[in-house]
Amino acid sequence: MTSPAGPLRKAMWRAVSLAAVVLLASTACTAVPLPVPGTADPSSAPPPSATFNFGTGSEPMGFDPALVADTESYRVTRQVLEGLVTIDPVTGAPAPSLATSWTELDDGLGYRFALRPNVLFHDGTAFDAEAVCTNFQRWYTFPPKTRGDGSAIMFKQVFRGFSDDSDYSIYKGCTVDGPLKVTLDLKVRLTGFLQALTAPAFAISSPKALQAGTANILDREFSGNKISRYAEHPVGTGPFTFTAASPGAVTMSAYPEYWGEKGQIKTLNFKTFEQPDTRYAALDDGSIDGFDPVTPGNFDKLVKNGNQVLQRDPFSVVYLGINQAVPALADEKVREAIAGAVDKSSLVNNYFIAGTATTAQFIPPKLSGFNNAVDGIPYDPSKSKALLAASSYKGEELKFYYPTNAARPYLPSPEKVYAQIAAHLTAVGFNIKPVPIPWKEGYVPAVTGNDDHALSLLGWNGSYADPDNFVGPLFGSPNYLLGMDDPQLVSKITRARSLPDGPDRVAAYEAISKQLAVTVPAVPIAFPISALALSSRVVSYPLSPVLNEVFNHVKLTPGTG
Repeated sequence: MTSPAGPLRKAMWRAVSLAAVVLLASTACTAVPLPVPGTADPSSAPPPSATFNFGTGSEPMGFDPALVADTESYRVTRQVLEGLVTIDPVTGAPAPSLATSWTELDDGLGYRFALRPNVLFHDGTAFDAEAVCTNFQRWYTFPPKTRGDGSAIMFKQVFRGFSDDSDYSIYKGCTVDGPLKVTLDLKVRLTGFLQALTAPAFAISSPKALQAGTANILDREFSGNKISRYAEHPVGTGPFTFTAASPGAVTMSAYPEYWGEKGQIKTLNFKTFEQPDTRYAALDDGSIDGFDPVTPGNFDKLVKNGNQVLQRDPFSVVYLGINQAVPALADEKVREAIAGAVDKSSLVNNYFIAGTATTAQFIPPKLSGFNNAVDGIPYDPSKSKALLAASSYKGEELKFYYPTNAARPYLPSPEKVYAQIAAHLTAVGFNIKPVPIPWKEGYVPAVTGNDDHALSLLGWNGSYADPDNFVGPLFGSPNYLLGMDDPQLVSKITRARSLPDGPDRVAAYEAISKQLAVTVPAVPIAFPISALALSSRVVSYPLSPVLNEVFNHVKLTPGTG
């Protein structure tokens, strides 16, 4: 079995894991390294019997992981569906899941996978090579009515295009080599290919369920988003089967035929609490066993109350999006003025957990491509006013979209962050029009599905340990969110992602980071530290920087029900 994970990436992940373990050692809860799926004897443990309730800060957008990209949707689908590879919790390298081994072919132009035998989907059908190729073919052939411009879909972010733009796509095909053997071919090398496959978007669904649920026909709605019948009830091979979803609640049940470790939890409930105080109260009165995210306002209360608070090492970025399809924002001086008007330090000090660092870059410092020489545009309101006066901006109204009634791991208090940024921009001469949109009424589609907005508040939580995961989705192809057209930047990102691990690849991503800081297509604000809270009932929790937190690995006190 081969893996392209380089020494730098392995060292980065060890640092992430060590930071988590050191932190957790100071609490009653531990985060011990998890066994790679399949290495434990699933028959040696008693059957699951416990009920576990977990609070979240916002509604999921849907449950078809190929068509969503938000952390709350993925939190659910990670329990139900699995991909070919998962993430080693110690090194961060790709590890066996539905594939037991793999071989790199033709210097990265293909990968041959040996698949796990005797695995069943929750509908009783067999997992095999045909199922893998059915899923990849579905993703490759997503029709425009299903995918929109595709910018929010992980398949396009990784493979760059679909079948109707095959010249641009780097996906070549999927070949069934035998019942449990499959080959995935690429048109060009993609260094982070195996890392990308660990993302929840590439989890394998039951082909029978996809067909029965007309998965490409979005004729339903959930949390303000168009979804299919399949997305109301996904079917995978994971440790939990999907039971039901309604506004504010998702229920899952342990899958009796799961091939791996079943864990202690029989019934898993995710409950949405939009406000920090209600999440805290639910944990305090025992209604839930834990919640995510913890906000700065309830962090101290939780610690003083003796609750376990676990912090993830930062692996996300929160940013201010700038839509260059709005004529005034196509002027680089205007974008520089926006960047210089935002007091990132005060935002971090007021609205993020202590230890969160401000940033001028999108690639986190623990990944290759973070450029120590990039300082970005410093906070300087006087210079912003001067830039604005010398620019083409003439006081036009700028619509500033921001989410409400939600808390994200990378953005625990969006309304407060918006208010302070808007005040900063107004103070230097911008004419800001607030456009609040409740998260569950379609905030993400509003800013990614059209170009009506001028500014938007968003974040990105890394799905896998490769710099392309942080710059590719935003800047690697044109999209409605930023409305930019920079073929040179797209070309640089396309080249960097194909370079082998080593100095040339590091230098390529460092140059990209520098260009983004100079041209300001968006304003990175911080690498947030996210945290979750747990009751004393929890002995250990599978903490993960990329949120690969599957609840069959949660350990509860003995005899808990």
